[in-house]
Amino acid sequence: MYSHLEDYIYELYLKIGITKPSELDMQVIAKKLEIEILYKRKAYMLDGEIFLEPGTTREQWMEFGHEICHYLRHCGNQLNMHRLFIDLQEYQADYFAYHFCVPTFMLEDLKVNCVADIMKHFNVDCEFALRRLEMYENKQIDYSPNYATYQIAENQNNRNY
Repeated sequence: MYSHLEDYIYELYLKIGITKPSELDMQVIAKKLEIEILYKRKAYMLDGEIFLEPGTTREQWMEFGHEICHYLRHCGNQLNMHRLFIDLQEYQADYFAYHFCVPTFMLEDLKVNCVADIMKHFNVDCEFALRRLEMYENKQIDYSPNYATYQIAENQNNRNY
């Protein structure tokens, strides 16, 4: 069972014809979404343009995942926002990047189960791959029949006190 975000990313990738990790190319994705990628000292998004910091392909891919969230799902100018709302948008963009750069439906198809595989197939760094694998594994535990049965029993035990 996919989350709303996982469904959104799955539909987005299907809409632009991307179904395999080998097709995850930020230049191709940007072109299909009619977004221009430019390079500056600081990463940000503005009016259909995504500005990325110069860096390795891997660094830029992960940064692109973050900035594309702002483009696709956020509105407004952070220069005029309350700090807490900016923090919320940044948290959402970070979370989005994990799912955008390493989509769940592709993880399932590949049956990936280690950090090295995620790094290799999705061109992300070790820390990013480790966090994404943790997210994926935690979700598998949450939806496993044994875990659900355990949670129901645990909740019932807590009510008896």
